Amino acid sequence: MRGDLRVVQGGAAAAPLAAADPARFQAGCAEAYAASWVVRGFSPVTVDSATSRLERVLATFGKPAWEVTREDVDRVVGDWAAAGIAASTRRTYVQAFKGFHEFLAARKAAEIEAAFGVRLESPLDQFNAARHVACEPASAQAPPSPERLADFFEFLRGRVATARKFGSAGRDYALYRTLYHAGLRAEEAASLELGDLHFGRGPFGKIHVRFGKGAKTSGPRPRWVPMLDGLDLILRWFTDDVRTRFPESPALFCDEGGGRLHRGTIRNRLAHLLHLEGHPAADRFTPHTLRHACATHNYERGVDLVAIQQMLGHWQIGTTMRYVSPSATFVEDAYRRAVSGTLGKLAEEDDGR
Repeated sequence: MRGDLRVVQGGAAAAPLAAADPARFQAGCAEAYAASWVVRGFSPVTVDSATSRLERVLATFGKPAWEVTREDVDRVVGDWAAAGIAASTRRTYVQAFKGFHEFLAARKAAEIEAAFGVRLESPLDQFNAARHVACEPASAQAPPSPERLADFFEFLRGRVATARKFGSAGRDYALYRTLYHAGLRAEEAASLELGDLHFGRGPFGKIHVRFGKGAKTSGPRPRWVPMLDGLDLILRWFTDDVRTRFPESPALFCDEGGGRLHRGTIRNRLAHLLHLEGHPAADRFTPHTLRHACATHNYERGVDLVAIQQMLGHWQIGTTMRYVSPSATFVEDAYRRAVSGTLGKLAEEDDGR
C-alpha cells in the first residue's frame, strides 16, 4: 500500500487520507504498469514507447483514468478524428488507455475506491472502441492483384524496348519489381548500394537491407531479403546491362547524375508511370501498396506468416497481419485446395490396396 493511503487494521476497508493526491497516485500506478511490461519481457524501447503513448493519452483526458467516462472517450476520440489523426493511430491510443485501465481494475481497484471513492468501471464499450483497420471496406484496402501487377510490369518491360532513355526505363522496371518481390519500403530501396546484392548467398541470392526501419530511437534494423520469383535474374540484368549506363557511384538505383533516388521521387515516378499506362484511377497504387501486395500474394500461395514478417522487417507479427488482405475468394480457394489434397491422398491409398 502506498504511503498516501491508510489501511484500517483487522481486514477493514482502507480509508483515504484527506491529502490524497490523484496525480501522484496515478503516476505511481503508471510506473507499476510499465514495470509489468518489463516483467513480461518487452524491450526497453517498447516499454518507453508504450509509456510515452500512455502519458499523452492521459494528458489529453485531463483527469485521472478512474474518472474518465464514456462521454469523455467519445469527446476525445472525436477530437482526434476531427484533427485528422489516422484511425490506426486513434486505435493505438485507445488501446493504450484500455490496457492501463485494465491494469488498474486488476491491481488497484480497492485502493482507488478507498482513496477516491470511485468504483472502477471501464468507459470503453462497443460504441466507442476504435474500429480496426481490417474492418474497413475491402475495396479501400485491397492491394493490386497479381494479374494487375503483371499488366503493369509488362507495360514497363515494353518501355525498356521502346523508350528513348534505355537506362531510366530499365531502372524503373528493376526498381518496382524489387519493391514488389522483395517487399521493400521506398526508402529502403533508395538506400541500397551495389554491394548490397549478394547473388551467391542462399539458393536465390539475397539483398542486404542495411537501413531497414527500426523502432523509435533504436536506429536502423538490418535484414536479409531473398530474391524470389526471378528477382535475382532481373537484378543481374540490371547491374550488368543497365546500371553501367549511369555514372559510377555506390547507389544501386540512381538518378541520371549517379545520385541516390529520394523516396519521394520513387513515389512520384510510379504515379507518372501509372498515368502513362492509362488505367483508371481505381487501378493505381503506391510503392507502399506494392509492399502490401508482396505480403498478401505470398500469404495466399502458402508462405508462412512468420517468414513474411521476417521478409518485410516487421517487429511484430500483428503488423504483418494488417498487411495481408486476402482476395474475396481466398477462403473458397483454400477450401478447394484442401479438398483436392484430401481426395488425392484417398485415391492414392485406394490404388495402393
